Amino acid sequence: MTAVDTSIFPAMSFCDNPLDRCSEHRSDAAWLEARLTAEDARVVLCTSSQIVLRSGEPPLIGHTLEAALSLGASREELVFLGQMPDGTAPLFAGALEMSEDDTATLEGCFGMDLRTLALKRLVSEPDLSALAQARAMLHWHKSHLFCARCGKQSDMRDAGYRRECSSCGGQHFPRTDPVVIMLVTDGDKLLLGRPPRLATGVFTTLAGFMEPGETIEQAVQRETMEEAGIPVGDVRILANQPWPFPANLMLGCIGHATGTEIAMDANELEACRWCDRAEVGQMIDGTHPAGDRIPPALSIAHHLITGWYEGRYA
Repeated sequence: MTAVDTSIFPAMSFCDNPLDRCSEHRSDAAWLEARLTAEDARVVLCTSSQIVLRSGEPPLIGHTLEAALSLGASREELVFLGQMPDGTAPLFAGALEMSEDDTATLEGCFGMDLRTLALKRLVSEPDLSALAQARAMLHWHKSHLFCARCGKQSDMRDAGYRRECSSCGGQHFPRTDPVVIMLVTDGDKLLLGRPPRLATGVFTTLAGFMEPGETIEQAVQRETMEEAGIPVGDVRILANQPWPFPANLMLGCIGHATGTEIAMDANELEACRWCDRAEVGQMIDGTHPAGDRIPPALSIAHHLITGWYEGRYA
């Protein structure tokens, strides 16, 4: 396996986070308090399904501390995301217990889910990337309130990057789940599939979670065999993308098939086929006779497919 060659891969959503996370200061309460109360400090606010933004052109992702607390954020539960490399603009994240009906009535603010926000390109890529960090962190806290060892409620520590159980002393840390997403090729053909969860007509690269004790290459080979019955030989990584739905790291790979007979797992896919370069081109430019298409540019799958079509990697 060779190192990732970023020169052949374009920028993707959620990959341009400019924040210095200042991990060395996370246990320093006085340092964090000074950042939180700084005049230029802002707080990202998330409900269980939406980001709450300040209305404007473009919308603003951050709220003042006073505004965040007035909307219901807990000062003690704010997560420190980081600050700009020059030490300015500290950014925190806080959870709100609001429904979508509630966010629709907010004055000067509005709620929108992160996927739609990214698809509509309403905020900059650096802001989207910071929102991805915020969304993943707050989801982890919401789903890990109780200790996995003894079941008692745990408490936030280290500016949100650790939870500790006062009952048994158990310590818990944010998780990121790695997913292999693979461009499987056979000469001038590409293997594309349709999981049932996708919109009608969308075909994409195969993907699956890595399992304990396997390499990235082994995960690509296993998942491709399980879903499509296609054996894969050489594998290399092309790119990776944080994917905050809820907290994954997509490992974009290319693998070369050593066999072509598809044996599709109907529990995983509702369609799977080899597509030649001409058909992939039709999917990309919207001229496919059946209306088939690839995922939007938000996804790493889009860039894997278009990169192959444009000949950016073999």
